[in-house]
Amino acid sequence: MSLHARNITVRLGRRDVLSGVDFTAQPGALTAIVGPNGSGKTTLLRALVGEIGASGDVRLNGLQTASAKPWALAAMRGVLPQAASLAFPFTVIEVITMGLEAGRHAARRTLPLQALQKVGLSGYEDRYYQELSGGEQQRVQLARVLCQVWEPVSAEGPCWLFLDEPVSSLDIGHQLGIMRIAADYAARGGGVIAVMHDLNLTAMFADQVALLKGGAIRAVGTPRQVLTDTNLSEAYDCAVRVNTAPAADNTFILPHAAQM
Repeated sequence: MSLHARNITVRLGRRDVLSGVDFTAQPGALTAIVGPNGSGKTTLLRALVGEIGASGDVRLNGLQTASAKPWALAAMRGVLPQAASLAFPFTVIEVITMGLEAGRHAARRTLPLQALQKVGLSGYEDRYYQELSGGEQQRVQLARVLCQVWEPVSAEGPCWLFLDEPVSSLDIGHQLGIMRIAADYAARGGGVIAVMHDLNLTAMFADQVALLKGGAIRAVGTPRQVLTDTNLSEAYDCAVRVNTAPAADNTFILPHAAQM
C-alpha cells in the first residue's frame, strides 16, 4: 500500500517537462518534492493525481490511477492545488462541504467545523470565500481536502494528501501550523506528498525528499542525504552552504548563500 510511479514523462509543446521520472512515496511519511522554478515539481504532482496527461504508470495503493474510477480515487486521496478560484459567492462552510461530500465521510456533518478549527479558522463558516485573504483561502482549501480524507487510514488502506505549495501564501506562524497538520497526518498512518519551496520547512518536517531539476530527479532520500551543499548548489545554480543545528531534533538551518 504505497504510491509507485514509473517512467513518468510529460511533454508540453516540443519540450519534455518530465523525462522518465520514477517516484515512490510511503504511507506514514511526509515526502517533499523540491527543486528550482521550472524543474517540474507541480507537473509531477499533477501527473501523480491524473490532472494532466502523462506516459508511464502510476499506482496508488495498488490501484492504477489512469483507469481507476474517480469515486475510488476520491475516497483515498485529497488534492490541494496551488490556487483555487471560485466564480460564485460560496460561503466557507459550503466550500469545505464540497470536500466532505466527495469523500467517504459524507454522513459526518460536523467534520467541516472540526476542519475549520484544525486550520485555525473557527467562526469563519458563514463568511464568503471571496472576501477572505489569500492565506485564509488557502487554509479553507486545506480544510476542504482534510474533510475528504479525514481518517489517515481506512479499512481499505492508507489515505493520501497531495499538497502543492501548501504554505505559499501564509505567514511563518501559519506555515508551521499547516506543516504540523501534514506531519501529524503522516504520523497517524496516512501518506503526504507536498511540493515545497521552503527548504527550512522541508528539512524540519519531511521524512523523504525528492530533488528535481530539469524534469528529472537528481537525488532522493532523507533531508540530511538530499539537502547537501553539493546537491543544492547544483540544483539551484548558486553556491549554497547548509548549516546543521546541533539541537536534539537535528533540524537544518537553510540556506546560507556562500560568497561567489
